[in-house]
Amino acid sequence: MREIYMKSGQGFLLVFSITSLASLHELSELRDQIIRIKDSANVPMVLVGNKSDLEDDRAVSRARAFAVSQSWGNAPYYETSARRRANVDEVFKDLCRQIIHRDMEATSRPGANNYLHNSRRNDGNANNQGSRRHRRRRKRQGGGVCTIL
Repeated sequence: MREIYMKSGQGFLLVFSITSLASLHELSELRDQIIRIKDSANVPMVLVGNKSDLEDDRAVSRARAFAVSQSWGNAPYYETSARRRANVDEVFKDLCRQIIHRDMEATSRPGANNYLHNSRRNDGNANNQGSRRHRRRRKRQGGGVCTIL
């Protein structure tokens, strides 16, 4: 079941507890699995150290977590506290930015199948009524590039 989520996921928050070194090690295996299933190392990811409010119980230093994020191709690293709601919104925003950026790069490459390019192929006139309808319909269908549940 997890593989299905990985296959269809557009981006991933990899969250570990700063109070558990083992949880960070488990994420390395999870990341490798995501890359294998997605068949690409260019997958939007954010490394998140949770429980930053438990500083006295810290088992994973910031330096170690940051080094892991750098070894993962400069993945962004945040420390969060779900209890205090510190940096929680920021990690989701960062992930969404990565997803949007990757999608924009994919559609701007030559030969990419984006809706504007396809609408101009109708008859060479991007201003005809059919093209406008096509663009509106396409925007509605693909409206949310990043959805946070």
